[in-house]
Amino acid sequence: MKPPVATVVGQLARDLVLSVGAVPDTGAAADATDRREQLGGKGANQAVGLAQLGVVPRLVAVAGEDIIGDVLLDQARRDGIDVTAVVRRPGALTGLIVELLDSDGQWRYVQHLSEEVLLTVRDVERARDVISGADAVLVQLQQPAAAALAAARIGHDAGRLVVLDGVPEEHRDELLAAADVVRADDQEARLLLDGPVTPAAARRLLDDGPRLLALGVEDGNLFVWKDGHVRLPLTGGKPVDTTGGGDAFTAALTASLLRGEDYSLAARWAVAASGATVTHVSGRPSLAGLQVSADG
Repeated sequence: MKPPVATVVGQLARDLVLSVGAVPDTGAAADATDRREQLGGKGANQAVGLAQLGVVPRLVAVAGEDIIGDVLLDQARRDGIDVTAVVRRPGALTGLIVELLDSDGQWRYVQHLSEEVLLTVRDVERARDVISGADAVLVQLQQPAAAALAAARIGHDAGRLVVLDGVPEEHRDELLAAADVVRADDQEARLLLDGPVTPAAARRLLDDGPRLLALGVEDGNLFVWKDGHVRLPLTGGKPVDTTGGGDAFTAALTASLLRGEDYSLAARWAVAASGATVTHVSGRPSLAGLQVSADG
């Protein structure tokens, strides 16, 4: 039996993670106690997680025609990611995300993600076969809204599982109508529901199209579908670095649904994957061997 295929439509970037005892004041310097340079960006992180969970990932993203782009795409291939649909943009610098992580696990980002390394509708249309030919399509709403909508519609029209990551700000109705699953962190969830995150409020949103909502709440996650809901606490102990926890969550949720598992079990996979990711530095997932009990 062939493994399922998922296309991720999102960001590829170079991640530079610097661990420091404390972030220096203005005009001061600090030594980093650790340094990591790796393939990153939400799209690539989710694709890595999918590969580790037995799904064949394809990535639709943009890289520059620079040495960093070469290095990152080589790493992606070694991670088992199909990068044939990654656009190489002439004259653009591949995206860069710098994370300063202090000893309390608090992070600060400085990023350079120029307009040139964001997806366009034309980029998405060129990847139509890669998107429509997958079993699932993961769309990150941090990309330009028109490009995200184009990807979601291609997946929806092809009858694929469409997973939205984030909150629609533009084309909200159209995006929700094209979605099967919507994932939002705790801040995004309040925006999505325009108020408190409750099962009743979430269930009203199901009328707009999605079949499953995975919403961050205080100290956990709320999963809501037509006939039920479950609220699960965070797992994994005290977080070391919360970067990438949401990407692992989305990858594991998708992988479970592609295996035909029910929403309750898919929810446990998602929470376990997030918990396993935030207990180590950097947002890169490490999900190989992750196990979840079917009975909770």
